Amino acid sequence: MTVWTVRASVEDDWRAYRALRLEMLEDTPIAFLETLDHARAHPDEHWRNRAANPTTTSRLFAAVADDGRWLGTMGGFHATGAPAPHLVGVYITPEFRGRAHGMADALLDAVIAWARPRGSRLLLQVHEANTPAQRFYARRGFALTGSTVPYPLDPSTRELEMSLPLLP
Repeated sequence: MTVWTVRASVEDDWRAYRALRLEMLEDTPIAFLETLDHARAHPDEHWRNRAANPTTTSRLFAAVADDGRWLGTMGGFHATGAPAPHLVGVYITPEFRGRAHGMADALLDAVIAWARPRGSRLLLQVHEANTPAQRFYARRGFALTGSTVPYPLDPSTRELEMSLPLLP
């Protein structure tokens, strides 16, 4: 049985983050606003910066196996001046998906704790075809807001906005 913990990433995690990000893009290309080819072209410095959590406006959390391998990730992003933080970069490696593993719930709990002092709700955008993600978010209390935007990599499809009230 694999033992894992959830923690915020640090710069030294960049190789593990890069490996999981490439897996994410290969596994679920509609979910991450970036193509696999584009991600593969990033220099090492890009990955170091993303893993380092260098600003107070974003936080990247990882579910890390006892051997150091990243099994899942979720992040929070709060743009300067924006009324609410956003949930971003949600991914669980296939063998750890599902409620029984608890990984998605543990990662989301970490993001919610980070987001709570930053606003009264947590927003996200999910591709209209990503029904497993929509079901997970709904189970955790997110609701559709009615707002949609064209998906940047294929504007003929949409991203749906969902919101979760952040209770004190």
